[in-house]
Amino acid sequence: MNSIELRDVDVVVIGAGISGLAVADELIRSGLSVTVLEARDRVGGRLLGSPLDLGASWFWPGEQRVLTLAQRLGVETFEQCRTGDALIDELAGVQRYPGNPIDVPSYRVVGGTSALATALAAELPPETIHLQQPVHEITADLRIATPDQLWQASHVVIALPPALAVQAIALPRELPTELIDVAARTPVWMGDSVKVVAHFEEPFWRKEGLAGAAISRRGPLGELHDMSGPNGEPAALFGFARAASMHPDIKTDIREQLIRMFGPQAANSTQLLVHDWSKERWTTPPSTGGLPDYAMFGHPVFQKPAIEGRLHWSSTETARTYAGHIEGALEAAERTVVSILGNRT
Repeated sequence: MNSIELRDVDVVVIGAGISGLAVADELIRSGLSVTVLEARDRVGGRLLGSPLDLGASWFWPGEQRVLTLAQRLGVETFEQCRTGDALIDELAGVQRYPGNPIDVPSYRVVGGTSALATALAAELPPETIHLQQPVHEITADLRIATPDQLWQASHVVIALPPALAVQAIALPRELPTELIDVAARTPVWMGDSVKVVAHFEEPFWRKEGLAGAAISRRGPLGELHDMSGPNGEPAALFGFARAASMHPDIKTDIREQLIRMFGPQAANSTQLLVHDWSKERWTTPPSTGGLPDYAMFGHPVFQKPAIEGRLHWSSTETARTYAGHIEGALEAAERTVVSILGNRT
């Protein structure tokens, strides 16, 4: 570590997901020097896929932070298509349910939610974001080490799922035991989810009066929704499966389910994407599978910075409201920015 040049900065943000990027953006606008360290070779975290979302897809009415950010960045949004009937895939067969009681009013991002992260990252000064720099140590005096970089900061922002941070980073021994315990037990949002996207040449189900929304008791996809873009282009259906259901021939099972539910045209997908978030090294640590207690989200220990107010938690899991949503990630970022600007050293 001693052979690596030590660089000074006001704030180091660990994680270039939407929360980390939002923190960096606001602090830089306030005149602070900021470095963002990201383990992956891309920004966005759980905002993944363009234009077909393999991570977060929606935001909902009342989630003004997302809408305000999109408008500021010039990223277009549109209403989720909900028109048509729903399907229920029972053990006894597929039933058509008049209307669509499954989907609720929501909004999507043109080009996929990753467009928000890409546009926000582009707003930052050059050399702010350092990709492929997994942090492995934070010391009590806020030195942050990656395999080939060493930073000294006045504030550190952990914009990662808390459970991942506890397992992947050697954190200061001075942190309260309760904080480490809570962080380790906080579920990772989407951590046990598998997202499946079937891309088609056209949204054929709409011609049949279907909304693309479905619930299945047979699986492997437990629920399905229309993921088509504006005016049905690109055309896609998406669904969720559990990581425990994955096996080498899962795509065959998924295709059979789509055909069973939506008819023979569902055999003509041009692309079938399967993304298992439980296998994402920089999202889900191995020991968190099946953590059930989502009441841990927004825990009070995450609201107050540690290490004399200089170590901050900023991920969607730490938000007091909208936890698990993009809005929650932005709420956590907002709290973090307020705390740092009110406690500058």
